[in-house]
Amino acid sequence: MSALMQAVTQRAFGGPDVLEPAEVSRPRPGLNEVLVRVHAAGVNPIDALVRSGTLPLLGTPPFTVGWDISGVVMETAPGVTRFAVGDEVYGMPYIPRAAAAYAEYAVAPSRQLARKPATVDHRTAAALPLAGLTAWQALADTGLVGTGTRVLVHGGAGGVGHLAVQIAKARGAEVIATASTAKTDFVRELGVDQVIDYRTRDFTEEVKDVDVVLDGVGGETAERSLDVLRPGGALVTIVEMRNADLAGRAEARGLSFHGVTAEPDHVGLTALADLVDSGRLRPHIAQALPLARAAEAHRLLEAGTLPGKVVLRAA
Repeated sequence: MSALMQAVTQRAFGGPDVLEPAEVSRPRPGLNEVLVRVHAAGVNPIDALVRSGTLPLLGTPPFTVGWDISGVVMETAPGVTRFAVGDEVYGMPYIPRAAAAYAEYAVAPSRQLARKPATVDHRTAAALPLAGLTAWQALADTGLVGTGTRVLVHGGAGGVGHLAVQIAKARGAEVIATASTAKTDFVRELGVDQVIDYRTRDFTEEVKDVDVVLDGVGGETAERSLDVLRPGGALVTIVEMRNADLAGRAEARGLSFHGVTAEPDHVGLTALADLVDSGRLRPHIAQALPLARAAEAHRLLEAGTLPGKVVLRAA
């Protein structure tokens, strides 16, 4: 195994064109970690925010962005008991610290990974960790969505949204989703009970007595979502996590407010894999591009016109 690998790095904050293919040193796993030959890496909005410097989680460049990986275990360090060389795994390690997922190899704590869903390829699996865990932790862990729950998902065609509506349906919920005109058919095909075209209809006039709202839009949409919740209902937001004013207004109306960001969780990853393998959850891959075309992947992501996810092929 070579001591070098291909990766995507950046030497400055900026637009997608700061992402450059480069040859770098292959990482080595430490205690409780595995070395993964990355077959595919998911592309997420947080990657673009970090790249641009809008969300400087990784300090100043140079660094490699990305968290979602799917691949094969090539090496295990002392302390690893969950995996062996040759196992197919997927996950979202280290967030909010660097995982350097846009690369041919990555290291990860073994308990931040799970076995890849057996029924899908690495590209599909790589689309799942961050968006899927966000949806799972928001709906299953926080919103306690189950049989009979009425759920409204804003942005039902997005990376998180298209997984959230499927997860909610799989858990027995009645699911309503908002989407743009061009994406309503896509969302309807995911099995939702009602789709609202937010460009032509006001969701507050279409929906009432919702148990849980999953907000992936923020701003006025999050604020107006309070009007459609039943007494005791929950606003779960992945955008307005630190909006103390919104939290106070929710609580004053007898509602609960929850800000959610995904954290590494092998239990949640295993639950998502089970849903995939049982045919109840399918990530939609809008585009799969070679690792060297990461800049193009970011341009597609930021355009916001594609439903589902963009992934990078690393093998």
